[in-house]
Amino acid sequence: MGEGLGRTVLARDRFARSWGLGDRRAPASITPALVLTEGDPDLDPALAPFKSTSTRQLPSVLSVTARLPLEPPLFDAVGPMWEVSVGHVLPPEMEEANAGERAGTGPLLPLSWQRMRHDEALMDASLDPSVVVLTDAVALASRPERLIEAIATLKQRFPGALLWTPGLGGPDNLALLVWFGVDLFDLARSTRASFAGALLDRGGPRPPDRTLGENASMASQVVAWTHALAEVRQHLSMGSLRTVVDRQAMVAPSTVAQLRLHDALASELQGIRSVVVEPSRRLLCMSEATLQDPAVVAWERFIRTNYRAPDGLDRILVLLPCSARKPYRSSPSHQRFIEAIGTNATHEVMVTSPLGLVPRDLEQVWPAGHYDLAVTGRWSGDEVARVARMLRDLIAAHGYVAIVDHSGLGLPDDVYGGLPRVETRQGSTAGSAEALERLGNAVREAIRTYGARRRSKETMLMDEWKSVSRLHFGGDAWMSSVEVRGRPPRYKLMHEGEQVAQWSPERASLALSKASVPLVEHGAGLARIHLMPSITWKGDLHRGIVEEIEGEVLGGADVLVLQNGVAVGLARALAPGWEWAGTPGRLAKAHQRL
Repeated sequence: MGEGLGRTVLARDRFARSWGLGDRRAPASITPALVLTEGDPDLDPALAPFKSTSTRQLPSVLSVTARLPLEPPLFDAVGPMWEVSVGHVLPPEMEEANAGERAGTGPLLPLSWQRMRHDEALMDASLDPSVVVLTDAVALASRPERLIEAIATLKQRFPGALLWTPGLGGPDNLALLVWFGVDLFDLARSTRASFAGALLDRGGPRPPDRTLGENASMASQVVAWTHALAEVRQHLSMGSLRTVVDRQAMVAPSTVAQLRLHDALASELQGIRSVVVEPSRRLLCMSEATLQDPAVVAWERFIRTNYRAPDGLDRILVLLPCSARKPYRSSPSHQRFIEAIGTNATHEVMVTSPLGLVPRDLEQVWPAGHYDLAVTGRWSGDEVARVARMLRDLIAAHGYVAIVDHSGLGLPDDVYGGLPRVETRQGSTAGSAEALERLGNAVREAIRTYGARRRSKETMLMDEWKSVSRLHFGGDAWMSSVEVRGRPPRYKLMHEGEQVAQWSPERASLALSKASVPLVEHGAGLARIHLMPSITWKGDLHRGIVEEIEGEVLGGADVLVLQNGVAVGLARALAPGWEWAGTPGRLAKAHQRL
């Protein structure tokens, strides 16, 4: 009986994962995928790489068998195959009970809500399952908060395991469950729909349209599954799964509740977010659900609690509307705003949904430079409330003496902290000649009255990069003695004649060089990865060579690599912190080694 399962992450987004199963160089199947159970039609193993049986006596014995050669290291025979006792599964309502025969452990790990609460053996650090089965997932679905908590807990405790929630998934909630962290599904709901004469597709169960030749056969149900799996796999690989999730969550009150609970929980968890993403990645804001997206919540939290305007720039605050083109400065409308303002001595801050406020010095980073919004010109109460609380905190944390407001939002007077404010739109569109003239006049008058110092080009660049460094690297002290050299857009940062960083417009971040390691070791707040003392570091980082992690590892962020207490290089996190405890394969890509 084999135990190992070859698997590697092909794409990731928060808790959602696309796993390549089998040989990582040529995966035999990809998740999300199906598990066949007794009575199911014989499907292509690439679609359904596992089959499962369960004995009828109690406590039942669950077996899961691969239908493809998925067992390392040779991948030369069909396998692995696992078998485990499920134990007595008590209803979730009996969560305080701790009775009955305990379920087994191993590479196939069956878990229930009750077992998660009482079985101390689950905390054994050596427990490293390949597949986790949430046996009472259907019962937990009646209490959405329990279901969301259970899935999130299992993903963090067993990050390298595939998660199966028997009987819960269908084409109509596939994207939602994948977003939560589920990897494996089955045909149970589709089988019931077929018996009832309904077709379960991406919109939920419905009568087949006989005029178009539809029917409720299992063959039709499988076609619906195939289309749904293809959609989710592709959107996950492109980084746009959330758009499908938002659409899918709207089909029922229960799924809306599940998504809201998940977003709230994910926003509070450490080490699941990313700070740097691929240039093609977009945050598509197509519904009000995006207001609670963890990336948006994390942005609001940073601006309200940790953001500081560049030194000397917190005198005159200029509020501007956003633009469809990102970064804003590349849009025709903002080119006109910048021309009308006529100086770089003011602190320009954009008012936008869903992010609330975006300072000019952070307009290129994720998610500020990567979101698309359906513009209606109307603001919801939640959107206005976010802008108001962010603006209150921004003003309270800085020494502004005057506000020039070109946003047109018109918040209550108490939001502005009693500061003198000039509203320059006065009912006109932001780009109209008269509004732009008022904007320019108001800025010039504020500078004459209160004073503000114009910055050199080099200072303006350094101000922006220091803001980015505080967000991405946890500090900017390492930049205290660097100088700007080179040409746009790939400016170089030099220290004592050596290049320590370069601005990367694709990543909207600073690419650190080998010479930066001594500087960032003491002048930034990078997460620290301590390697095993005895290994020779040659390739990328994986869990087998990591001894300890200090700090919060964020997706796409640089991490400082140390061995025996000495800094030996830098790596770039491919996986956020919650995965580092148990995910096989590469966790960070080495890019500087001393």
